[in-house]
Amino acid sequence: MSLYSIYVLEYGYVPEYHKSGVIYGAHNEGYVKLPYCYAVIKGDGWAAMVDVGYNDRDYGNYLGTLFNVQNWRGPREVLAEIGLTPEDINAVFITHAHFDHFGNVDAFPNATFYVQKKELQEWIWAMSLPDRMRWILSGIDTADILRGVQLARDKRLIAVDGAMENVFPGIDLHVAYDSHTFACMWVTVRNDGKTDSQDTWVLAGDLVYQFENLNGASEQLKIDDMYLPVGLATGSQINLIMATEAMMKQVGHESRRVIPVHESRLEQTFPSRLSSQKLRISEICLASGARSALL
Repeated sequence: MSLYSIYVLEYGYVPEYHKSGVIYGAHNEGYVKLPYCYAVIKGDGWAAMVDVGYNDRDYGNYLGTLFNVQNWRGPREVLAEIGLTPEDINAVFITHAHFDHFGNVDAFPNATFYVQKKELQEWIWAMSLPDRMRWILSGIDTADILRGVQLARDKRLIAVDGAMENVFPGIDLHVAYDSHTFACMWVTVRNDGKTDSQDTWVLAGDLVYQFENLNGASEQLKIDDMYLPVGLATGSQINLIMATEAMMKQVGHESRRVIPVHESRLEQTFPSRLSSQKLRISEICLASGARSALL
């Protein structure tokens, strides 16, 4: 018995992104396509999202243009592909505050937002620093942080302090401090609802970008299966490695169950189709009795 359907929905993409950005140390190894996506967890008459993408206006538009994001589409158009509207979303789990994950909170008027307390606190601290230290704010739209404060004022924000179990039945939140960002969160779905689940999925946010982050190889060390951390870390790559091991333990080291939403090759592992806007919809799993959105 599976409680939830899980989807990864592409809302835009960078056609050519430096490979060294997604795999640490992959200098001068060319480019990869980098999809911009969010995930949806749907079941039992409600729906949650993991991240919300960015809004294509103001500084969000500037950053999208800077990173050469192509074919951006808003959540109403993207969610319609799986039979949802933004108003249907009850909860949003924000993995971290980079603009392409946290920028579109205004589009979801009925959702309660979950974000790590330290994530917001540290970005507010970073905003106070002199401009000569502005590299720390790479990937941040400071207006998004202010929108997070507005959510708190409106009592629509839950500031999570570390791990949180059973936010909804079978759904847990975990945190990797000082990794990709100050408090980067991942979402675990125990899809059979059991404590000792045999049907666990991990939605990794940006703790993992590519399949190689989970099972890469090193010619120099002659290791065929090795964690290769992502390139961008506000904290450290060591903390990224430790978070990867924690996620992999949750799924019995079955790497296909740790979902990297920025991976363009998800369609090689999971049933997928392109929308009429040429954006990918990947169906990670289906709730018991649910109808496929790919038909």
